[in-house]
Amino acid sequence: MIREIRNKFNKEFSESKYNSFLNDVWSKTNGEADFRICETPLFIDRSLNRKLLQASEAIISRINSIEFKAYAANAIPPGLIVPGENAHPKFFQIDFAITKIEDEYSPQLIELQGFPSLYAFQAYLDIKLREHFEIPEDFSPFYSGLNFNSYIDMFKSSLLGTSDPATTFLLELAPQEQKTRIDFILTKEYTGVDSICITQVYQRGKELFVKRNGSESKIERIYNRVIFDELAAKKIKLNFDIHDELQVEWIGHPNWFFKLSKHTIPFLKNEFVPETFLLSELAQLPPDLHNFVLKPLYSFAGSGVKIDVTESDLEKITDKGNYILMKKINYASLIETRDEPAKAEVRLMFIWDDKPMLVNSLLRTSKGKMMGVDFNKNKTWVGASTAFHQL
Repeated sequence: MIREIRNKFNKEFSESKYNSFLNDVWSKTNGEADFRICETPLFIDRSLNRKLLQASEAIISRINSIEFKAYAANAIPPGLIVPGENAHPKFFQIDFAITKIEDEYSPQLIELQGFPSLYAFQAYLDIKLREHFEIPEDFSPFYSGLNFNSYIDMFKSSLLGTSDPATTFLLELAPQEQKTRIDFILTKEYTGVDSICITQVYQRGKELFVKRNGSESKIERIYNRVIFDELAAKKIKLNFDIHDELQVEWIGHPNWFFKLSKHTIPFLKNEFVPETFLLSELAQLPPDLHNFVLKPLYSFAGSGVKIDVTESDLEKITDKGNYILMKKINYASLIETRDEPAKAEVRLMFIWDDKPMLVNSLLRTSKGKMMGVDFNKNKTWVGASTAFHQL
């Protein structure tokens, strides 16, 4: 069935249809495209979907354990601990590379992220894909019995709780300049939660405020999209003390960016997790070092990743506690395109209220060595999209 759907999609694809789709999507940013959207989504059959669910359940079981709490206690770099941490991340993602083992597609863990992803945009993308392409009705990006309306209701409820949208804010550094600004625009449209720059926030006593259109607003809840180590790297001066016991509720607490990250991967051991070591805990290097990739613990878009690692590279690293060695993964040539096939990573997106709930998915495709833009220049049928699974 999947092959038939793929063949039909490719046969009916046209550049004019694709360009019309892009123009519609980016109308939210006045026609400015901030990242590449792939020409195609991914269609997942029930077998691969079952494995994705099995893999994510095994990982969640580990991160929801007492042992993980002890392990993660050392994840946050000195000087970046923020008080008021929630018992668990409100939003988190698990990224899987799709590989092929004995002629069957299978997921392998690539990344974990205790930090919000494109929760509003991915719901919007589903609508736009269906408006411009023929997507089978029995395929969906949503999980746990959700559809667009119930998903948005849950997302909105998670953001607001019992608070007013006027006192809940999406916090980012220069949100209007971020590549993910379309998600901020849609978050406002779907939930009423507006985005503000962290430099606009100021403190009075233990409370935080922001001035909007000449009026002062008290901040009760923060939908956090700020990466706090980025603020330190850019030497951004804040008008409030993040280390203070502030009277705000973090929806997505900053500590979880570090506690659920690449730092977590060595703790996870199952068939869906490649062999991984914290560089600082290795008594001796693996004899097959060429089969490993070096990754910094906290980076985005492949920044700082070294694919072809040598002993000399590792000897030069002074802060070994900030790196992992991870067994290389052979991505499957999964998506047939007009030229060479594309590789895929599937991001499973969760909301954790009473318990972790899988709610949506995101797709990244590549024809290069890695998923980042720099590895896919001048290539087509690559970029971001949606993973549709068969219901």
